[in-house]
Amino acid sequence: MIYEGAILPLLLYGAPVWIDAMKYTCNRRKYIRAQIIIKLKIAKAFCTSNEAPCIVADTTPILLKIQEAVRIYNLKKGRGNQPHAIDREVELKYWQHPADEDKILEADEHKDQIIHAYTDGNKTRHGVVSGVALYIGTDLALQEKFKLDNRCSNNQAEQLAITKALEAIGKIYITEDNPRTATIYTDSRISIDSIRNTRNHSHLIEKIRKIMTSLERANWNRIIVGQGLCRNSWERTSRSACKGSGER
Repeated sequence: MIYEGAILPLLLYGAPVWIDAMKYTCNRRKYIRAQIIIKLKIAKAFCTSNEAPCIVADTTPILLKIQEAVRIYNLKKGRGNQPHAIDREVELKYWQHPADEDKILEADEHKDQIIHAYTDGNKTRHGVVSGVALYIGTDLALQEKFKLDNRCSNNQAEQLAITKALEAIGKIYITEDNPRTATIYTDSRISIDSIRNTRNHSHLIEKIRKIMTSLERANWNRIIVGQGLCRNSWERTSRSACKGSGER
């Protein structure tokens, strides 16, 4: 929708800076009036209250969207009294340099790797867990399970599994005469897209990028892989790792 993709970002631009101005009725009316005009066009309705067009157009009132945008911004920046530790955005000075671009390939683009790591994250009513199963050749070298706080999301569990797999790969000794190649399998398209997204600077994503860069500088050919090659193996090994006994 054009409203969600173009108009709303304009209305919310810089909201954390001018949010205090919304305590004045005149300013709130200006924003409400602007949203009513747009919503009437979307709903193809006549002049009415602010709430009715929002219901018909299935959108949130603009004042609530402003509060939401400011709260999300403060959570990412760690501002205010936040009772919970979350995956906050990393400060600018700790961002990965743009020149250290991560190489993300699909599963069928690399088949002859020495090390294969299968990762998975899962959130259910029983809790949030991550699992890693790492193979050197055809031998199972590592199988670990990590339990996360119940407030963590499924995406955070997936990203933690990728992080632990990268850390495990970095500890493996490979002689110089053997190719230092590794493949990490994940079914999380969101995680892969987040790593590719240069605007995403959450803690786990930045940590993945830094480990991948350090592996590259240590002459590793590191690849994060999406769904595709060996999908049956991924389902069997990574999910068994989530159910394994090596919980940490």
